[in-house]
Amino acid sequence: MNEKKKETLLFTAWAASVIAMFGSLYFSEIRQYEPCLLCWYQRILMYPMVGILGIAVIKKDYKISLYSMVLSAIGGGISFYHVLLQKVSFFAETAPTCGRVPCTGQYINWFGFVTIPFLALIAFIIIFICSFMIWKKKGQ
Repeated sequence: MNEKKKETLLFTAWAASVIAMFGSLYFSEIRQYEPCLLCWYQRILMYPMVGILGIAVIKKDYKISLYSMVLSAIGGGISFYHVLLQKVSFFAETAPTCGRVPCTGQYINWFGFVTIPFLALIAFIIIFICSFMIWKKKGQ
């Protein structure tokens, strides 16, 4: 893989993290949607990637792909579980209470399936795929 493609993949991963961060801030600070506990965990994993991947883009440090891959895999797992809590009745019925705001609540429901955790899942998947492609070809 040539240098330009790795640079583009790293920038794409960073851009996905920036969009996800500003999207979550928009929903909580402008729309006044209070995040549930699982949303906070997803933010805890997403927000540092903005800085980490941003520095990696500037320094062209492709070794960061391993770390961003791990963070996005964990965050994606949490997001996937959160989507299951919201959309699959079996999980919703057995969902534990997770704080003041229920994790089964859906502030948005675009097209019948796009919720805030689904958007986070898409961002984590994009970051993971870009990071994996860089990591897979790092020696080349």
